[in-house]
Amino acid sequence: MMRVTKPGLLTTVQDLGRPGYQQNGIVVGGALDSFAARAVNLCVGNDDNAALLEMAQTGPDLVFEVDVLIAWGGADFDAQVDGQPLPRDRAVRIAAGEVLSFGPARSGLRAWLAIAGGIDVPLVMGSRTTYRRAGIGGHEGRPLRAGDVLKLFAPTPWAKQVLGSLQTGQKRAVAWTVRPETMGKPAEPGVVRALRGPECDWFAKEAVWAFFTTDWRASREADRMGVQLQGPELRLLKPREMISSSVNAGVVQVPPAGQPIVLLPSRQSVGGYPRLAAVVSADLGRIAQLRPGDTVRFVETTLATAHDICLARERDLARVRMGLARLVG
Repeated sequence: MMRVTKPGLLTTVQDLGRPGYQQNGIVVGGALDSFAARAVNLCVGNDDNAALLEMAQTGPDLVFEVDVLIAWGGADFDAQVDGQPLPRDRAVRIAAGEVLSFGPARSGLRAWLAIAGGIDVPLVMGSRTTYRRAGIGGHEGRPLRAGDVLKLFAPTPWAKQVLGSLQTGQKRAVAWTVRPETMGKPAEPGVVRALRGPECDWFAKEAVWAFFTTDWRASREADRMGVQLQGPELRLLKPREMISSSVNAGVVQVPPAGQPIVLLPSRQSVGGYPRLAAVVSADLGRIAQLRPGDTVRFVETTLATAHDICLARERDLARVRMGLARLVG
């Protein structure tokens, strides 16, 4: 069991999302940086899709009934266990009764916390992810509150072995780390790679040039659906009306005001604004970490390069997975 003594600003149960229902208006959702979520789940021996906690801006305080193995990663939160700094990107032992505390994020916006075994909440349409607008999934379809008690699934034999080794050695954490930002072919800090979108040729050449050369500033108009950016007005060549079409996470829509919106995993299933660009999936987590006022620059890439980036990151993650299996096995 896991008890919530302080919920944080917006802490929800997430997994990798609820695909297959967009034709019914049900968003995919899931962790806003799916790769970061997969990495912390890997650290504690969970499946990629195991339910975990996503925290935003300020995290929760949690207490466990028994010793557990946890891992967290993402933004740089002030994380502590009984007042001592809590290492990140690795498996950590939390003893029964200790207070696991996440204060405010010092940089970035969101982090993910995996507990060995995963969080035991009901499956809704094949997923445990929280969809707040519909009030389904996660823990009662809502963010966590003080006093909530969540069940946990049993940890894997691998996780039990790691936890047992830490208990025997009276250690807090393992020595190895899994840092998702080092895998594959990461872009330079502050850079997000993107492809031209289906309606890119609707825009003036100056607008396309401006999109790929401007340091865009994140606005306060941001949530799990998307982030609106501020910068030069992106104008169409001529006024045009668009029939609503499907949209994916990472699509960059441009409303009539000319300020782009980058869609995140909890975006709507269709949209009626021109799609100027699409963020490479490997870089979408950087958009999810933008605070109001943060800047980001888009660099144009190709579909072939985007595929290569994705495959390189998956190969690196597979190598880590095999290495950890040998390390304990």
